[in-house]
Amino acid sequence: MLDLLPDLCDHHGDQLELVEAPLLDLGGTAIFFGQVVTVKCFEDNSRVKELLATPGQGRVLVVDGGASLAKALMGDLIAQSAVDNGWAGVVIFGAIRDAGAIAQMPLGVKALGCTPFKTDRKGQGLAEVALKCGGVHIRPGQWLYADKNGVVLSDARLH
Repeated sequence: MLDLLPDLCDHHGDQLELVEAPLLDLGGTAIFFGQVVTVKCFEDNSRVKELLATPGQGRVLVVDGGASLAKALMGDLIAQSAVDNGWAGVVIFGAIRDAGAIAQMPLGVKALGCTPFKTDRKGQGLAEVALKCGGVHIRPGQWLYADKNGVVLSDARLH
């Protein structure tokens, strides 16, 4: 299967919200979906690293990085941790680094962009909070579906 969202939107369009953001496809897996876990942080990936080191159980981490492209909120080591721990994907309203390595990993990754600069870990950031990104409210427990056509959210599992 090369596309998921067109058929999903045709059959369940009234139950879906489109994330309207210029997210780039940066992971090795083009189609991914799962229940949402959230993080809100700014140029500090402490919570991202902590969460992706826990069992993912096919979930998707959504990170509100304040749209900053100055510091990467995920690099290859943290992405590999996500793969090793069974996360389906990561959507970052901010930047990643090590884009070449991440593109080879079996992980769905979307972000606003890339930067070579890492963050300073100060232990800041909030997990499991409601976010407003890409024109939509994103809550823990929602379902996120993503492919090369974009990202949509649903309050219920639709597949």
